[in-house]
Amino acid sequence: METLNVEGIGTHALALVTTWGLRVVGALAVLIAGRWVARRIKSAIGIALDRGGADATLAPFLSNLAYWLMIAVVVVAVLGLFGIPTASLIALLGAAGLAVGLALQGTLSNFASGVMLLVFRPFRVGDSVEIGGHRGKVKEMGIFSTVLHTPDNVRIVVPNSGVFGKPIKNYTANDTRRIDLVIGVSYDDDLSVAHETIKRVIASDSRVLANPEPVVAVNELGDSSVNFVVRPWCRTEEYGGLRWDLTRRLKEELEAAGCSIPYPQRDVHLYREESSPTHPY
Repeated sequence: METLNVEGIGTHALALVTTWGLRVVGALAVLIAGRWVARRIKSAIGIALDRGGADATLAPFLSNLAYWLMIAVVVVAVLGLFGIPTASLIALLGAAGLAVGLALQGTLSNFASGVMLLVFRPFRVGDSVEIGGHRGKVKEMGIFSTVLHTPDNVRIVVPNSGVFGKPIKNYTANDTRRIDLVIGVSYDDDLSVAHETIKRVIASDSRVLANPEPVVAVNELGDSSVNFVVRPWCRTEEYGGLRWDLTRRLKEELEAAGCSIPYPQRDVHLYREESSPTHPY
């Protein structure tokens, strides 16, 4: 009887070792192979993004995301080898992911917007932009927010959901910019003198580009002045200084040429009504 029990136990143990041993060996093989494949995929994605000029923040994020997604697939495959029902596990993880997604809806929106900003690159660090109703120079571009420094050195953190999908003004994206000025002269001034004076001031500044050609034209007969539009082009980095200098020099040179810079005024005409016997006042 004891011999039969020993033989039975031995047979059962051998069956267990054979069955589970093969499963353990298979699981280890899947883990090793899956990890190797995940690393290769991570490396390939990183190299492709680097060659494509992707953002330094985005490239490691996407490669790590691909790596961990592959590891998750490998873990599910290993659990399947041991007979664990993975369908219910995947459903449970999906439900948990949905609950977390609903709880972090705003954060995930910022995250998705940040990824899109890093992919499409409507602006870069150092650009002068207007985003989310704020204007400043881009100091940082992150996955969840963008940091601006205003001209008066105020730090503004704008959530990426308030940036992507809305109008973005990038003032430094192009190499050249046009300056738009409106210069008014009196109705009594000689318009040809004013026109030539404005053209001479523009032509005397080396920062003004010859191509595109500057535009100087009478644009409007205003309430108090005849208004010229003055539209020279310059390099983007010289925009501010040139605009300020032209504004000052145009005033000085127009006054030196005998023209005046009028200010809003209104003529008031008084009429005296003759008094009548019934209405003496």
